[in-house]
Amino acid sequence: MSCATTISPKIFVVDDDEAVRDAIKGLLEMHGLEVAAFESTADLVHGYAKPSQGCVILDQHLPPTSGLEFLASPEGHQLGIPVILITGRGDPGIKRRAEQAGAQYLEKPLRRKSLIDTLERVIGRR
Repeated sequence: MSCATTISPKIFVVDDDEAVRDAIKGLLEMHGLEVAAFESTADLVHGYAKPSQGCVILDQHLPPTSGLEFLASPEGHQLGIPVILITGRGDPGIKRRAEQAGAQYLEKPLRRKSLIDTLERVIGRR
């Protein structure tokens, strides 16, 4: 008999809007995921422990540094896990830049199915 353990992915939610952050966190926890939520990229960097599996859900419009600016920074390059960039301001330029940075892109308001499907695809939980 073998004793195999499964590694649970950790999801990091970064959004300066507390209601959005809490809603995403609650939804993901209902789907059995471990979630850590942060108000800023600085908080993420301070509280980030690189998981072997996981994803960062990152708001584009964060003060003082945008999501894309963070992804281009040394800290952003060191994440080592997939990123889903979310924004309330649909912009083809932001979408293109997110894709060039290797991130998925979703517009707010987030649709539950779209978020879960994208998340499961990037963390390989299908």
